[in-house]
Amino acid sequence: MSIRELGAVLRRRWYVIVPAILLSLLAALHLYRSVPVAYQSQSSVALLDSSAASKLPPSFGNPISNAGGALVVTADVLIRTLSGADSARELHSLGVTDPYTVGFAANTSGPLLTLTVTGTDREKVLEETNILTGFAGEQLNALQAAAKVQPAYMVQTAPVVLPQTPVPQLKSRYQQVLGVLIVGVGSGFTLSFVADALLAARRRRRERSAEESDGPGRAGRRRSRGRHVDATALLTGYLALAFFIPSNLTLPGLGGVGTPANVFALLAMFWYLATWLAGRIRPAPGTRLPRVAMWLLAVSVLASYIANAGRGSVRKELLGADRGLIALMVWVSLVVLVSAGIQDRARLDVLLRRAVVMGTVVAAIGFYDFFTATNIADSISIPGLSSSVPQITTLDRGAFTRPRSTTAQPLEFGGMLALLLPFAVQQAFDPVRRHLKAWRRWGPVALMGGALPLTVSRTSIIGALIVILVMVPRWKPARRWTAIGVLVGAVACFKVIIPGLIGTITALFASFLSNSDSSTQARTVKYSAIVPYVDERPLFGRGLGTFIPELYFFTDNQYMLTLAEMGFLGLLALLFLFLTGIHQGGAIRRLAVGESDRELGQAFFASALVALVVSATFDALSFPMFAGMFFLTIAAGGSYLGFIRRAAPKPRSVEFPCLPADQHPPTPSRAPAPAR
Repeated sequence: MSIRELGAVLRRRWYVIVPAILLSLLAALHLYRSVPVAYQSQSSVALLDSSAASKLPPSFGNPISNAGGALVVTADVLIRTLSGADSARELHSLGVTDPYTVGFAANTSGPLLTLTVTGTDREKVLEETNILTGFAGEQLNALQAAAKVQPAYMVQTAPVVLPQTPVPQLKSRYQQVLGVLIVGVGSGFTLSFVADALLAARRRRRERSAEESDGPGRAGRRRSRGRHVDATALLTGYLALAFFIPSNLTLPGLGGVGTPANVFALLAMFWYLATWLAGRIRPAPGTRLPRVAMWLLAVSVLASYIANAGRGSVRKELLGADRGLIALMVWVSLVVLVSAGIQDRARLDVLLRRAVVMGTVVAAIGFYDFFTATNIADSISIPGLSSSVPQITTLDRGAFTRPRSTTAQPLEFGGMLALLLPFAVQQAFDPVRRHLKAWRRWGPVALMGGALPLTVSRTSIIGALIVILVMVPRWKPARRWTAIGVLVGAVACFKVIIPGLIGTITALFASFLSNSDSSTQARTVKYSAIVPYVDERPLFGRGLGTFIPELYFFTDNQYMLTLAEMGFLGLLALLFLFLTGIHQGGAIRRLAVGESDRELGQAFFASALVALVVSATFDALSFPMFAGMFFLTIAAGGSYLGFIRRAAPKPRSVEFPCLPADQHPPTPSRAPAPAR
């Protein structure tokens, strides 16, 4: 459906969209007048070392001030204590009934805490902030007294910023008003197309019941003169926003899910709904599997959201759960647009080629970051967007700068390239593209594959090895030995051009195997630390997006994070999604007739296997670019499988030993006879 046709439907059904807009405006105005203004007050507390810290402590020491050898750990213990349910109940009995938060002060690395209270009564908020500030010191003393710490060795609290005069928080009020407007306009938009579809269906029934007069009527001879917009064009816009706007730049208040690409995907979903309701598009047969997998994931996310609402979460967790629902809608939009919105295989081929080309540009930016020891994304500033990841700096490992290009982190950069690398290889070998010059076919492979070692991370190397081990053994011997020779030559080139890189990567894996790497040990400790949270809510979890590092810790493992946030139900749904991608790749390879389609199936198989394995090395779905490419490739695999199944000949049976007339195998083409 073109933009012109969308406007025509809204004009025809003005009696639906206009009242909806007016009602939403009235509701927003009522909300603006009736909802009280929220006020917020803050105070800051610093932890001071004990008066006897410079002396030799007794044998038992102070288990709090010496935990980890820094007061930052003590501050973390105090934050967790104040954020717990027991402290909340005690504060409620003292009169602190409004929501409060406790966390490390922004832009500081020392034991400095910020205490925040938000409420609708200005004077009460100020009084509650005073109570919370005094309660923090009392809790710290109580913790140390329970550990039998002598008074001379106790850590003390000192208010460095007294409770501030409460200031109005108009941002949340405006967000609620804007939310009502969005819901009203969106409902009017959807209902307009529902009404148009119902009336069109009734009109078609009347036309069928009437006698045929003189051929198709005037309506049948109409032709749209608007520009044709399909799912591939919209998804291309999503890819451009996802690849070329740094993924850490988001709309304020939405966190990591508020990237322009994600917002565009949600708007594109409205286009699909309008086109589907108007009867212009129907999901293609045989493409249901990725949508079924997403349905299972959606059920687990909604179950965890309900579980989070019933456990007395703090405000940050509630906001995180809301962002988790937004992320789910984005993922569903991508899967539906690709698997149900693309009706032509040629357009699906175009989408994958564009994804590879744009990924190649991102890889090239990574080369620039590596050799210049900078990050080009740091210089990109877009009005209206803010960074969702504070204090992003250039990361180093050994003597090398780890590039992140336009992603939020080097791990996301490497994981995203590993997902797209199999398709770059498949397109380079595709006979349809043999007329192109070699640099156009093999340039993406060289740039993507070459950028993976530059991240100096195990995730990237593991992803590259999976692609090699899955794709190379399936090739014919001549191509296979050529590929092995090229890989050996590439390693030698890296060793000569970038001295020390191969040695650093080798040492990285050696320390991992010997369990002497600090990052590996830190992750192992987190595995046991997350068990109590899983035991607390094993089935549905705590809610997608609620295991916030500010309140808990980084997991660096998508499976452990899923266990904590969505329980075993969510973990099974996630594994089913990964296995769906692997199954689709294997099914495409089995059913394909041509060698090019078989290699495409192997590429989908390799990409899904990469996602399955590397998700154990970092919290993959927390990064918007990696998550977007993962769901897009999963949906594309389901769409390709539908095309392959519809094109495959039906098997012979005893009742029908011969193929139907329209399914005879194609006769081999003959070479034209030479001219005489």
